[in-house]
Amino acid sequence: MTSTGTPGGTGRAATLSHVAREAGVSLATASRAINGSTNRSVREDLRQRVLDAAERLNYSPNANAQAMARGRTATLGLIVHDISDPFFSTIAAGVTEAADAAGLAVTLANTQHDAEREVGFIQTLQNLRARAIILIGGRQDDDAANERLREALASYQERGGAAAMVGQPILGVKAVHVDNRGASAALARSLHGLGYRRFAVLGGPERHLTAAERREGFCEALAELGCPVADDAVIASPFVRDGGHDAMVELMRRALDVEVVFAVNDVMALGAMTAAREAGLDLPRDMAFAGFDDIYALRDVTPTLSTVRIDMVDIGRQVTALALGEEDRELVTASGEVVLRESTPGPQ
Repeated sequence: MTSTGTPGGTGRAATLSHVAREAGVSLATASRAINGSTNRSVREDLRQRVLDAAERLNYSPNANAQAMARGRTATLGLIVHDISDPFFSTIAAGVTEAADAAGLAVTLANTQHDAEREVGFIQTLQNLRARAIILIGGRQDDDAANERLREALASYQERGGAAAMVGQPILGVKAVHVDNRGASAALARSLHGLGYRRFAVLGGPERHLTAAERREGFCEALAELGCPVADDAVIASPFVRDGGHDAMVELMRRALDVEVVFAVNDVMALGAMTAAREAGLDLPRDMAFAGFDDIYALRDVTPTLSTVRIDMVDIGRQVTALALGEEDRELVTASGEVVLRESTPGPQ
């Protein structure tokens, strides 16, 4: 790889982001290699690669950033979409467990699914000199919003912080990404194997990337099995309990011939099951249901819900290890396990 020393030929001074890109490493690794760290080291080969890239780009380390990297507080910032959602709170439990083991206190921020609030919280945590920031939650198909987050995280890392996320790895930081597409495809094949042939999907928000991965993985697998899901049997809705409830009401209004309903997360499935009962359906005799996540609340649901189990506590531990530099990997893929329960006994 060669470089002119002025990124993009603009004549602007190179930043740490440019150095990281040139060296093929994360911003966190580049920052530790150049600015130093009180408790994390960089492999010598990676450090030399970063230093070589910095020299090619004529990068001048920011003395303030170096001081900030050494003077960060024992605080880890955790930014989630909705702490009342068991998906987020369970992952947060894994983060706090790992942070406690590392001697860090966790500062929690709840964005209420607002990307602009995420940007603001990143700036706040930067001002508080947090050691690291972790973002939990799938991304939206919104290039402008994602770019603002990317820039905010780059600015934080250039000033000596470290960052990681749970979700699609599109923000320029280390990530734990659930194999949503593969796991939902496995669920579709399992339900098909039970004998189901007529499906509906409560698909979550159309532009939510996690919802899209789960929706598309499920539908693509069924299409490959010669059992495509009809377009009008895929219903968009908010990614919450009431979204599942309202989507199920709409599905019943359409009076389609459906045997089993897949909701792209468990809280939506619970809302959908309530709507079905309110309409007088006997579950699972009249309608079967499946979800995704295997949240703890499912232990108290009747009939017990078929779902995809992901180890959310371990995901919290893994993303914390990434953020604190305990893992050299840039991406960890978390798998899912299909769990069939009473809600899908097979066609009656």
